[in-house]
Amino acid sequence: MSNVVLLGLVSLFTDISTEMVYPILPLYLSAVMGAGPAIIGIIEGIAESLASIVKLFSGIIADRYGHKKRLAFAGYASSLANKIIILCAASWAGVLLARIIDRFGKGIRTAPRDALVAESAGMADRGKAFGLHKGLDLLGTAIGILFAWLILSGFVFSGHDSYRTIFVVSMVPALIGLTVLGFVKDRKTGHTGKTVAFNWKNLNIRLKLFLVFIFLFTLGNSSNAFIILRALDAGFSRTNVILLYFLYNMTGSLLSYPAGMLSDKFGRKNLLCAGYFLYGLVYLGIALLANSAAFIALFVIYGFYTAMTAGVERALIVDIVPEEHKAGALGLHAAIVGIGLLPASIIAGFLWERLGPSAPFLFGGVLAFVTSAAVFVTLSIKPK
Repeated sequence: MSNVVLLGLVSLFTDISTEMVYPILPLYLSAVMGAGPAIIGIIEGIAESLASIVKLFSGIIADRYGHKKRLAFAGYASSLANKIIILCAASWAGVLLARIIDRFGKGIRTAPRDALVAESAGMADRGKAFGLHKGLDLLGTAIGILFAWLILSGFVFSGHDSYRTIFVVSMVPALIGLTVLGFVKDRKTGHTGKTVAFNWKNLNIRLKLFLVFIFLFTLGNSSNAFIILRALDAGFSRTNVILLYFLYNMTGSLLSYPAGMLSDKFGRKNLLCAGYFLYGLVYLGIALLANSAAFIALFVIYGFYTAMTAGVERALIVDIVPEEHKAGALGLHAAIVGIGLLPASIIAGFLWERLGPSAPFLFGGVLAFVTSAAVFVTLSIKPK
């Protein structure tokens, strides 16, 4: 499990860097560059979707030729490049370029890194391994958000341009993450490039249906930027809304490892379906409630959803696919989610502007309830 811990630390430091910047981007775009919700939705959707196809090809390449660690290193290095481009950006188009490069790098690293996690744990501990990795990942997110809040609130580096200070400081943990990655061991598998081709037709029917319903769910799972904007709309200040995002990530971080252990012991299906159902409740709550106490509770429950699904989905996929296709299948899952985020974020932006801030969350909540029921039925199919 030492590899899992090291990979978790890489994600922790990289997410400290990334999440110092991510939650303030919608604030930066709206306050400094004058971008509205529709533009923010387009930026998020294009950045995620243009990079998503890379996740699939990166996984397939990792399965056929190995070099998972090298692919992961190239992907994590993009996190540093992202900050430099944002610093130089003079308009929202520059921020879009930075987001594309950042998400492109995430596309390169995601499947090889997840395959390394899977290789570093036995089947009986797979959920635990992915839960530990996700927990450290979310802890990095929470620390990054806290750092951003301290700078934005003037507790540290007061008197400076807060946004630019955050962009500069965020480069340090990105460099630390790359250094830690150097200690990760890449298992030698003797790939020759002559493995059986990975394609949709060869996938297990349960996995096919699961991925279809995940795409449906993603159409209502728009960027977290909209949740941040909705919290602003509900009366939170620009600094305190970041603390809400911190609360969500800390909750997810603390619960991801126990959730992974539960999935190892009691199976993936019930945990996943309960998680999607909780997501539906959170989105309906965000749509219909507007007081501070309710939003605090909703962000905590949102953390429960993430803990119950993020690592468990990956463990489920590795359970179903053959050994030689695990990176490709993980990449396909990540690609499907990424592709769905373009229409999801565009739909959310226009629903917000045309029908009001509650509309995208009502839409997402309904799709989550449908997904919960559909995944329960799909995973109940007995494997042949």
